[in-house]
Amino acid sequence: MPKKILILRLSAIGDTIHTLPLVNALKEQYPDCTIGWVVEDKAALFVQGHQNIDHCYIIPKKQWKKRGLSLQNINEFFEIVKNINNEQYDIVLDTQQLFKSAVLLPFLNIKRKITLTGGREFSNLFSNEIVKAQHELFDPNYHVVKRNLELAKYLGADGCKVEFMLSEASVGVQNKVNNLLSALDANKKNVVISPATTWVNKHWSEESWKEVIEYLNGKVNLVFTGMKQDIALIERISANVDSKIILAGQTNLEELAQVFRNADIVISPDSGSAHIAWAVEKPFVITIFTATAALRNAPFGTNCACFYPDIDCYPCMKRKCKLKSDKNLCCSAVPVQKVIEKIKDVLS
Repeated sequence: MPKKILILRLSAIGDTIHTLPLVNALKEQYPDCTIGWVVEDKAALFVQGHQNIDHCYIIPKKQWKKRGLSLQNINEFFEIVKNINNEQYDIVLDTQQLFKSAVLLPFLNIKRKITLTGGREFSNLFSNEIVKAQHELFDPNYHVVKRNLELAKYLGADGCKVEFMLSEASVGVQNKVNNLLSALDANKKNVVISPATTWVNKHWSEESWKEVIEYLNGKVNLVFTGMKQDIALIERISANVDSKIILAGQTNLEELAQVFRNADIVISPDSGSAHIAWAVEKPFVITIFTATAALRNAPFGTNCACFYPDIDCYPCMKRKCKLKSDKNLCCSAVPVQKVIEKIKDVLS
């Protein structure tokens, strides 16, 4: 029986959320086990304070990047290593399987260093227990949550149950979000649209968004979320909306999660927003996939639906379209009417 387990999953937001079911499975099987997690600052919100995570070691990537190569960064790195080693973990699970996570392993005084086959950037060389994965790392038909749960099964825990168990928002966050949403019509359902993400070819076409928003206009409360730089896109796709709330640039991740808790439906491309909405386990989540693999990354279960294009090159899983003509064809290939039909079903 493991006594202390450390998780290595530094980033990104969606991938961090996809790893939470592993923690919950281990804690359910071994309730007295201490669990720690090494995470980068951007995704720390979903780890720090989680009811099943006892210790959170935050890599201040933003600060380190700003400083560049410096003695202070090196000192902080070894301070984190010292804090981890002081806890005397007996197992570390490298779920990231990249050099940036694996490079920690030689500095950790942990007997069992476990990962799955298929690691990139020679990351498997740093572990001493390699578990044969059921599928390739980038198998487009096998969900990454299920892949992570293979480690739970290897350690004797349930490898099937998917739970996130995010902490409830603080009273201060709840009050702020209530104020931001104070103009909502209590007689209408709330639909939150988060239309942007980091990859251009993950975006659904503006014309497609406009058609969906035109259908929703007047029927529901429309709330738009995103970053400050997404406001121009939001204004374009919602130009004809009678009444709307634009929260882009006004919420941090904890507040965004609370916005989603107030929603009946969240619609988003493959993004951190979609995964956060899934993890709060309240709204119905509709995810639009273009270049990336829905069966590998999409929210799943009874409270989710995803749509993806029926074209030969899907899913390419590339940041830049390789087509010589019809560039980013996938961005306009998801049928709008199918999305609207699903919205109708959920709202009825």
